[in-house]
Amino acid sequence: MNLMIIRITLRALLGRRRALLLLPIPVLLIGLTAFAGSSNVPVERWAPMLLNGMGLGVLLPLTALIVGSSALGLEIEDGTITHILTKPLPRREIILSKLVVAWLVTTVAAGVPLGAAGIIADSTRLGWGLFAGAAVGALAYSALFLALSVVTRRPVIIGMSYILIWENLLGAYVDGTKVLSVRQFSSTITDTVTGELILKSTLSVTTALVMAGVFVILATVAATHRLRSFSLAGDTN
Repeated sequence: MNLMIIRITLRALLGRRRALLLLPIPVLLIGLTAFAGSSNVPVERWAPMLLNGMGLGVLLPLTALIVGSSALGLEIEDGTITHILTKPLPRREIILSKLVVAWLVTTVAAGVPLGAAGIIADSTRLGWGLFAGAAVGALAYSALFLALSVVTRRPVIIGMSYILIWENLLGAYVDGTKVLSVRQFSSTITDTVTGELILKSTLSVTTALVMAGVFVILATVAATHRLRSFSLAGDTN
């Protein structure tokens, strides 16, 4: 990893107005959780819909998509990527540095609110479970969306298609798709740490961890390979 690239990426991500897009959903999630938690309805009845559906199904992937596709995609769009590519830096080092930043920002922006929501909803254990699930999911999502920003001109459209169609539509009705769903990895980690099936996960923790690792490795390799052949003119076709 390269500390200079990490600092530049952090400054670029947090200094843009796009960062403001990360605020509304966490605030809404915590507010709805506080409202639901103050009712007499057992947490097991509304947690799958609110914490899993809205938290792990909307907040986490959308945050990762905004951050992951911007970590390198913005530099590709405005042409400043040429300044990095002309330096004698290994392409793997560039990708890993960008991935670390995207992962950390996504974990803080989504994992912390999810952890807070878990504590408000039920207990500190659920809060830690949601944070752990979000951290694992953030890494897999960030690697995927970072790779998309390098290999295609439309990472947001493809990323949204994955989130909406694969995870939230097919993943809800077709069991075979769950093994390739980052949302399922996150909910499985959450239930494992919590010790209860509050989020109704269906994968084993071993499958979730292994498949999350496969996502990260394959996406990182693909992004590194594409960046090695990247045109200094910024052509991503």
